[in-house]
Amino acid sequence: MPSASARHILVESEALCLALKEEIENGAEFTDIAKQHSTCPSAAQGGDLGQFSQGQMVPEFDKVVFSEALNTVHGPVKTQFGYHLLETTQRSD
Repeated sequence: MPSASARHILVESEALCLALKEEIENGAEFTDIAKQHSTCPSAAQGGDLGQFSQGQMVPEFDKVVFSEALNTVHGPVKTQFGYHLLETTQRSD
């Protein structure tokens, strides 16, 4: 079963998500932004979700993690929890 490691930032609005993505693209550290802004408990680890298998996360999340480019910040990705910035750091089949 495919597995991946990823980190994310979860916020309540698409506008904030886009603003944070721009900060990261302009050189801000993903982990710092996650610690400051993410509403997920993973914020304490800089957004790191560790390793997980395909199907363990919501479908919108899985779609990005298991198909988009590695080490690139993707999003906003809307789920029932809010808006995410996602970065897949490792993936294996």
